[in-house]
Amino acid sequence: MSTISSIESNVVYKRPLWQNITTLTLGFWLSASLFLDWVIMPSLYISGMMSQDGFASAGYSIFWSFNRIELLCAGLVLTGVLVLSNSRLRNSPVITFLAVLLLAISFSDTYFLTPQMSATGVNLSMFNSGLPIPATMDILHGLYWVLDVVKLVVGGVILGWSWQQKV
Repeated sequence: MSTISSIESNVVYKRPLWQNITTLTLGFWLSASLFLDWVIMPSLYISGMMSQDGFASAGYSIFWSFNRIELLCAGLVLTGVLVLSNSRLRNSPVITFLAVLLLAISFSDTYFLTPQMSATGVNLSMFNSGLPIPATMDILHGLYWVLDVVKLVVGGVILGWSWQQKV
């Protein structure tokens, strides 16, 4: 009996390096995204950021940095999924498609939504600073939130897939 337990206790389960990279990257990315969306942005909104003259430039600088980190994370996740799919692990074209979707969402946030929201929020009239928020800003915010929910769901699916993979 003691022989069997000592043999079983010496078995070490080691995950592949890319599985760890994919899992940790997704964990960091999703938690940072949730923190930005549910802590930082609401606190800036409640503190009156939207009524300030420089809210567009402040939002652009925050999201410029975060979007570049998102692109890096999306690239790492896609690379990890491709490596894991082509190794001894189960090949999953659905997971590969979802990883490409994450990269596409990051690209659209970085190169379409953030610049458009910044341009829409900039008040170009020096004499009339009390203009209401343009209606296109609401549409862009809605599109951003939809893409963010899709990103969180897809990221969660890939995170679960990566976590459950066995050597």
